[in-house]
Amino acid sequence: MPEFDEGRDGRPITIVLIEDDPGDVVLTRDALADSRLSNELVVLSGGADALAYLRGEGQYAGREAPGLILLDLNLPGVSGREVLALVRTDPRLSGIPVAVLTASSVEEDLLRSQALGVVAYLRKPVQFEGLAHVVRSVESFCLRIDRAATA
Repeated sequence: MPEFDEGRDGRPITIVLIEDDPGDVVLTRDALADSRLSNELVVLSGGADALAYLRGEGQYAGREAPGLILLDLNLPGVSGREVLALVRTDPRLSGIPVAVLTASSVEEDLLRSQALGVVAYLRKPVQFEGLAHVVRSVESFCLRIDRAATA
């Protein structure tokens, strides 16, 4: 599989998928594979685990910071809505692009997500074209920032 656009350090960005439904994890993996994206995909099934990973706590100490978060809003325990709000208020995490993947058709979820600056709001089942577009856009943005910083 060819590597896709590079992140800031010259490697493909790591994508973190925060999703509790194993079927949706498989569909997302398939969407990435169908799009020929070779980005590393880290899958976390709950909001509390996701926050520990994102903050580099406990077993996740020393992990590489993700370049994109794919977030389900309906998670057990700490909800995706709470994860999104906490990511946006944590200075170490607030710059990470977040794309919401959800079965929710509640307009309030869409509006709240947009207010918190998500880069995309994709309804499930996620089509690989939409997912690939989000990943490409984020990686291109990271590459442009890196080039601008070195110019």
